[in-house]
Amino acid sequence: MTLIHRNVEACRAGTFPPLICRLPSGWAVLCDMQYLRGYTILLADPVVSSLNALDRAARAAYLLDTAVIGDALIEVTGAYRINYATMGNSEPALHTHIIPRYRTEPDAYRKIGPWSYPDEILNGTPFDPIRDADLIARLAGAIQKRL
Repeated sequence: MTLIHRNVEACRAGTFPPLICRLPSGWAVLCDMQYLRGYTILLADPVVSSLNALDRAARAAYLLDTAVIGDALIEVTGAYRINYATMGNSEPALHTHIIPRYRTEPDAYRKIGPWSYPDEILNGTPFDPIRDADLIARLAGAIQKRL
C-alpha cells in the first residue's frame, strides 16, 4: 500500500488534516511541504496506478478537476501561473502536483519545480493545520463554486 492509498483512506475518513475538499475524481489536499503557498495535490479516488489506467470519462474528469484546482489557486493566492506535474515515480499511484507560481519568486527558481530548489529552501515551510486553515477554507469554497 502506497502513501497515496493511506492518504486517500484518511480523506475518506475525514481525518487527513491537509484535506481541502472532495472533487468528482478524488481529493484536493495541501502538500505536506508548502514550498510555495497553496501547493496542492489531487489524489485520485479510487486509487489507480496512473492516468492510463482510467477510462476516457474518468480521465476527462480527473484532468478537469486538476484544472479546477488550478483556477481556484489563481483566484485565492493571486498566482500568475500554475504548474501541473503528474509523475508517480516515487509513489506509483495517480496524483498530480498543482503548484502556484508567483512573480515574487527569484528568477532562478521560477523556472524549476520546487523539489529542485537548493536544500536551504527545500527544507521550507511544512503544512500547519492552524496557519493553513483559512487557505483551506478559501480554496474549498473556490473549488466548490466551480463544480
